[in-house]
Amino acid sequence: MNEERRQTIIAEIAYWRRNKLLPDQYCDFLLNLYRNQNQDEELPNRLSKVHIGKAAAAVQKATGKQWLLTIGIFTLISFVVLYFNAFPPALQIAVIVISAAALIGFGGRIRSRQEAVGLSMVGIAMLVLLGGGLYMLGTFGYDTWHNQLWLILGCACLWIVYGIAAKIPALHACGWIAAAFVYALILDRYASGSSWYEAQLYWLPVCCLFGWCSWFFHRYTKQVSAVLFVVCAGLWFMPEIYQMLFLKETAWLQLQLIGKIAAGGGLLFFLRKQWMVWVA
Repeated sequence: MNEERRQTIIAEIAYWRRNKLLPDQYCDFLLNLYRNQNQDEELPNRLSKVHIGKAAAAVQKATGKQWLLTIGIFTLISFVVLYFNAFPPALQIAVIVISAAALIGFGGRIRSRQEAVGLSMVGIAMLVLLGGGLYMLGTFGYDTWHNQLWLILGCACLWIVYGIAAKIPALHACGWIAAAFVYALILDRYASGSSWYEAQLYWLPVCCLFGWCSWFFHRYTKQVSAVLFVVCAGLWFMPEIYQMLFLKETAWLQLQLIGKIAAGGGLLFFLRKQWMVWVA
């Protein structure tokens, strides 16, 4: 086999591995077949040259319409960024929603080929909704405590629903974290001055609820069950986090954390045959 054909095959195998078209073990086996030890150090340089060559070829083959479309998109983005504050409120809302929808659509489309890029686009879209909403509330004088709370809660619900629908566990978990933050703000507003044992009573029932939900959903979807179990584990320590951030009571915090770690570790050990089935 001549050298040019060998390099082409190696580049294709690397493409399969990078885009998860074949398991890594198969790709390693194929690479070992088509290259020798002297080629190992040269492979990254060859692959980068191949990618640069493909990019240059794509630029050279681009039509006039494609160039005009690219320039038009960059011009539109620049115009929106520069004159965003001059837009009326309805147009600003439309720009934020359309931008987020476009990022979500683009991320969902390329996620099958490039997982990291797709997830990054979805994450940016969710942050655009949250950040844009908070910015608009502040700009137009609606940044009251209740409005901000409803906005964060709405974004949390969107993250949970989309994370489950699109099978993105990190986004699903972030939605529950945001919801827990909203719950903490409500407690700080209407139950300020609580003692340490009241903080335990506020959070531990919620922790038990998520543990039960993890058990309930494991028969339907292990991914959702695993996320709920992780959230349950985080909520186990939320009374101490709440005391530290909101109540400013740190006198017995170390002892509480040590007791919680010991109790939580014991529960995980004695119930390992049950909860491992939920998340495995």
